[in-house]
Amino acid sequence: MTHRPVGLGPRLFLAQGLVVVAGALTLLGVSLMLAPRLFEDHLSEMPEPVSAATEGHIVEAFLGATGTSLAVAVLASLLTVLAVSWFVTRRVVRPIQAMAGAADRIAGGDYTARVRVRGTGPELEALGKALDQTAHDLAVTERTRAEMLRDVAHELRTPLTALRGYVDALSDGVLQLDADAVRTLHAELARVERLVDDLATVSRAEERRLDLHLRATPPTELVDAAAEAARLAYATAGVRLRTETTAGLPTVRVDPDRIQEVLTILLDNALRHTAAPGAVTLAARHGGAGAVELAVADTGDGLAPEHLRRVFERFYRVDAGRSRQHGGSGIGLTIARALTEAHGGHIRATSDGPGQGATFTVTLPTTPRPTPPP
Repeated sequence: MTHRPVGLGPRLFLAQGLVVVAGALTLLGVSLMLAPRLFEDHLSEMPEPVSAATEGHIVEAFLGATGTSLAVAVLASLLTVLAVSWFVTRRVVRPIQAMAGAADRIAGGDYTARVRVRGTGPELEALGKALDQTAHDLAVTERTRAEMLRDVAHELRTPLTALRGYVDALSDGVLQLDADAVRTLHAELARVERLVDDLATVSRAEERRLDLHLRATPPTELVDAAAEAARLAYATAGVRLRTETTAGLPTVRVDPDRIQEVLTILLDNALRHTAAPGAVTLAARHGGAGAVELAVADTGDGLAPEHLRRVFERFYRVDAGRSRQHGGSGIGLTIARALTEAHGGHIRATSDGPGQGATFTVTLPTTPRPTPPP
């Protein structure tokens, strides 16, 4: 026979009942010990003497009346307190039971479960809100996971289909395994590998599992390094690359290699959407109290308002007609956002509209100044 543990409600009610019973017995015992002695002392101080028989009768009557009154009072108080305890226990246990039921549903995959706790005190209300937020976050995570799986399957299908076509053609003798065929196969495999590496980077960054080597870095150093790495590609495309740095900027505590990766993604994206003889400006400037902004502004295609918030989503392309060769994997800006947020910063996109260029701004916290000794 399986022993079923006693629930919180009965245990809480029993605990309150034991406290009440212990208090009532203590009250009754102390009263019965002290009352006769005190009453006899008062009788002995009476101005006229009382016979022993009369005194015994008075004491006996007092004890009887006192004992009966105390017994009735204790019983009435016990019943009243137990009724109040039952009501309070219900008020406390009911929301806990509701939260336990919601937690079971969430554990079973029902992320629509919600808890309604009102008038139960700030602690239980905070716990209920935390449980609701957890359910909401899990629902978002699950939806994102499902969307990501669909997107990954879609993105992998094209290069894998191409690889399958080439392998079948080589197997059937339609194509010869020459240098051109090998280069094509290597290109398709590289595209798959790059997509897998990008997805791994995004996952590690969003889960805060990146190995960041943080150090105080001048923003000028970040701007100059990123611009120098991109100059050849810009010169080949006929697009001007300019740098602007505000003097006297404080240092930022970052992993320079990771922020360099963010700026490289933004510069590549700007070059892809800016035709010659356009221009791209990489700037470092003050971003308000305790922050520095690194901005990449171009004179290229621009963004419509409906695209501004979605450009950082996985595999999102403003122009759905762009190929992967010319439009990128659709995950670069997602990586940029994840790496920026891993540093405690944020990234945003702004544009005056199609054909008006776009600006991507990375905001990073500055290095805290050391506290002077007292």
